[in-house]
Amino acid sequence: MRFGFDIDDTLINLREHAFHIYNRKLNKNVEIDAFHQIQRVEIHEVFGMSESQGKAMWNNSLEEIYYTACPAFPGAIEALQTLESNGHDIFYITARPKEHGERTREWLKQRGFPVDENRFFFGMKDEEKLLTIQRLKLDYYVDDKPAVLHTLLDGSTKLYVKDQSYNKHIKDVSRIIDWEDFVKDILN
Repeated sequence: MRFGFDIDDTLINLREHAFHIYNRKLNKNVEIDAFHQIQRVEIHEVFGMSESQGKAMWNNSLEEIYYTACPAFPGAIEALQTLESNGHDIFYITARPKEHGERTREWLKQRGFPVDENRFFFGMKDEEKLLTIQRLKLDYYVDDKPAVLHTLLDGSTKLYVKDQSYNKHIKDVSRIIDWEDFVKDILN
């Protein structure tokens, strides 16, 4: 089978990693509970920043956010390794900017994710993911963003949402809370 995965906040805990970076850079101590209550992808509001300040903070912190010790969600690496070892094709489809694509692919490999260079797609807007997913004829696709998942609801690809505080309202897509359970469901 053909599996597609978003990266940020699907396989790796990028927003929470950025949250800790923001706390350090801004010399703040915003509690993690505030992070878990955020109802949108962007995290700047809990730090008292405006949209423009939040965008600037994110863009000025990208290098550190993307390429430092951002953890994979527990079981995510092993889940993809298991799928690959069972003969399934793994595709990565990320909206990360083009200038970060090659380094992101290498960063994932270094952490143990099974990455084939011909199955790694980056530098697209969220809405463009639909075209890539359709062209690849994926059997399964996993993402965290409601806007991306809603564009795919009418297709033949089986969708999963990686559980996040900002996507709890999605009821019509299977939810991943535990990566080990996801693999068990798929392989059984």
